[in-house]
Amino acid sequence: MKKVLFILFNLLTITVMAQEKGRFEVHDLGSFKLHVYYTNDALGDASYIIEGGDALVTMEQPLFKDNVAEFDAYLSRLGKPVERRITDYHVGGTGSHDIVMAEGMPTFTKGEIYGGMMQGFAQAFGDALTDMPTGKATEVPFGTVQTWAGVTFGFSHGAASDFPGASILIGGKAYYTHWTPAKAHVSHLQVSSRAAIDAEIAEAGESLSSGAELFIGGHGGAAGRDAVEFKIAYLNKMKEVLDASPTAQTFVEAMKEAYPGLPGKAGLEELGKALYR
Repeated sequence: MKKVLFILFNLLTITVMAQEKGRFEVHDLGSFKLHVYYTNDALGDASYIIEGGDALVTMEQPLFKDNVAEFDAYLSRLGKPVERRITDYHVGGTGSHDIVMAEGMPTFTKGEIYGGMMQGFAQAFGDALTDMPTGKATEVPFGTVQTWAGVTFGFSHGAASDFPGASILIGGKAYYTHWTPAKAHVSHLQVSSRAAIDAEIAEAGESLSSGAELFIGGHGGAAGRDAVEFKIAYLNKMKEVLDASPTAQTFVEAMKEAYPGLPGKAGLEELGKALYR
């Protein structure tokens, strides 16, 4: 885990650039609306607003000041009170507001791994980052279902190889986890070991069996069931290629051949290094 975060920090320090502002899209899921905020920030983060009949719930509020201002302005325009603010995998600009987190995550965010990552972000991005939150964090036990703004939130363990955050089934229709499934090569930041491949396959299978129709993540935004099905097939193919490839370079070339034209091939070199170290 520490090596992954070290790679992430070094990658981001050389890719800082002016950010385009974010954009919103809205999904009407019947009993509630899901507002997806694509931040377009250097981390590829996404934030969410769940709109119930009389109140709102936010998830993974943005980390960069420009995005915080844009997100908060949009939130105000919805004209409903915010009943809860969920910070799952990503600490963000919740200011002095109280937040809820999965059990164990408040302690983890103050520890060496997550705390070190945030210090690295502060060094890399400086004044562009918002102030760190100061509100009280309440832990939500895994295996429980909470109801906020008239919408259910079912908390379960995320991928076993990831931070101790939660996968959250929202209103039985939207499934949140750390990484949005995508029809693209996976990042070495998501899959950094062979054990992580199996963990991601297991978590993807859980998401499909949840009955959700929309799949969202802290990185990437929103996707459909076809993206989850692709992810599972892709990761199983990756296992086959690993077994047949003696070196990182043969693995990279075999993955390119197996998925010609698939987005994200530029990241295969780093993925190979992570899997063969």
